[in-house]
Amino acid sequence: MEFKATEVPAFLSNFENVKNKIRSFPGCRFLELYRDKNDDTIFFTYSRWEMEQDLENYRKSALFKEVWAQTKPKFRIKAEAWSVDTLYREM
Repeated sequence: MEFKATEVPAFLSNFENVKNKIRSFPGCRFLELYRDKNDDTIFFTYSRWEMEQDLENYRKSALFKEVWAQTKPKFRIKAEAWSVDTLYREM
């Protein structure tokens, strides 16, 4: 996600307010926020879900709609999202 520089503090504040709600959503096993080392306006969220349907349920939820309504207007460019499979995980 690439944000307008002036919107970064508001995004971070909102993420702080909603992160535990997202982590508590049924099926969410992990959620972290990362910031690009070279550009302070680029962020990535990384989440793991028990089942793909759990992620879909979140995307259709009132919580997601609330989070997205606060986040989307702050973007500098359209956000991208990927769903991936874990091929190898260290223990």
